[in-house]
Amino acid sequence: MDQIANVYAPHGLHLVAGQWVDSPQRFESDPAEGQPHSFAVGTRYLVDAAAKAASAAFQTYSQTSARQRAAFLRSIADEIEARASAITQIGMQETGLPKARLEGERGRTVHQLRLFADHIQDGACFDRRHDHALPDRQPLPRPDIKMIQQPVGPVAVFGASNFPLAFSVAGGDTASALAAGCPVVVKGHSAHPGTGEIVADAISAAVVSTGMPKGVFSLIQGGKRDVGHALVQHPLIKAVGFTGSLSGGRALFNLCAARPDPIPFFGELGSVNPMFLLPNAARTNVESIAEGWASSLTMGAGQFCTNPGIAILPNEQLQTFADTTIKALSKVAPQTMLTSGIASDYHDRVDHVKHGDNVDAHLDETGVGRSVWPTLFSVKATDWIAQPTLSEEIFGPFGLIVTVESDEQMLDVAQNFVGQLTATMHLTDADLPLAKSLTPILQQKAGRILVNGFPTGVEVCDAMVHSGPYPASTNFGATSVGTLAIRRFLRPVCFQNMPDALLPADWQQDV
Repeated sequence: MDQIANVYAPHGLHLVAGQWVDSPQRFESDPAEGQPHSFAVGTRYLVDAAAKAASAAFQTYSQTSARQRAAFLRSIADEIEARASAITQIGMQETGLPKARLEGERGRTVHQLRLFADHIQDGACFDRRHDHALPDRQPLPRPDIKMIQQPVGPVAVFGASNFPLAFSVAGGDTASALAAGCPVVVKGHSAHPGTGEIVADAISAAVVSTGMPKGVFSLIQGGKRDVGHALVQHPLIKAVGFTGSLSGGRALFNLCAARPDPIPFFGELGSVNPMFLLPNAARTNVESIAEGWASSLTMGAGQFCTNPGIAILPNEQLQTFADTTIKALSKVAPQTMLTSGIASDYHDRVDHVKHGDNVDAHLDETGVGRSVWPTLFSVKATDWIAQPTLSEEIFGPFGLIVTVESDEQMLDVAQNFVGQLTATMHLTDADLPLAKSLTPILQQKAGRILVNGFPTGVEVCDAMVHSGPYPASTNFGATSVGTLAIRRFLRPVCFQNMPDALLPADWQQDV
């Protein structure tokens, strides 16, 4: 591969344990611009080969030290940056995302890899515990007991449509699993197979340069549901990372639970990320909040899982808030959706809202094909509560205003939300009494609570939580962003009276 070429022509193959391999059938990509490319279609046979290679690699890779794995993660980051121009070029073609967005996402991806490398070298994530032997204790002596978190085994990762880098081939799930000591088999997303191919090549180069076992990483392109089902049901796969739709994620979750040996499914499935304008903030800051909301709604054509799709505010502020939002949204040019399927679903879902009971349309022209416009609707709280479908995620630049008549009704609306990734409160000091009643409700509903901000954009850091109660995610005790994400792919192992020579490499403090 020419790592600095301005034009990259994909070869369209799968990567299985260090080898680029073909398969009998091909599919064509559906780029936002430019010519489509041909890619090999995934098969159950390839899933089996990749899972077996991952299982064999686990015997070696799980015994590497954190220092060795950190070097591997840093090498992946370096190799991705060496292919920066090719990744940006084909990423723009496939997704329609602008250059700045892809460059920013690549920066987030390599930062994440390096952050995880630093984190595992620090060693705190392994949660080492040691209860020293008490041979003279009465009535019974205590043995020497040590505990440390250890990798769970080969992990399946599903690439996401909306993040071709940060949540795909070398994204958070892959980086987390590799940091933990788990080999990875990725099912690439068909929305950006060329981008995935280049990133897989970067990982493969890092495997070679750091001397890791070849089966530590594989990429299987394309394939229908049977390929994904085969991957999560393969007996050698021990955990799954997924970012995608509620329907697709729930189907895979059910398959993981129905296995003879059920495995954890860490799925991020959907969220409307409600934004509450408390009364005094709504009176004093309504225009600036509306302008910020419009910007957040349309960021990336509204295709962020943290898109704040619903705003809740006092009825008396509706007109000013709606007028300001309309003015801001009217300045937004048509945006290209990531795939034709996502665009079609956006048109259909907005049309459903338009015909809801007592729903008022402020902007309801969705656009044509993959080119979409922002849309805006409003509804009273009582009508919103009576129509549960109005609280479902619409992937795109869609906003719904829910108006309330009292503080008590705002709390009632909050209680009626299902699990969310985020929840936001806009408030002033005068709103603190209501906020103190609202906060405990939101803590039960969301994984991240914001004040006077907007949730689009997730900081990759130690304290970040990117999950929430179902259906935001299938495991609200975990996170898919931040260093805590590594813990998803570790399990505690206890060693009793174990000689030091037999302890894992990561037991030593100098890892």
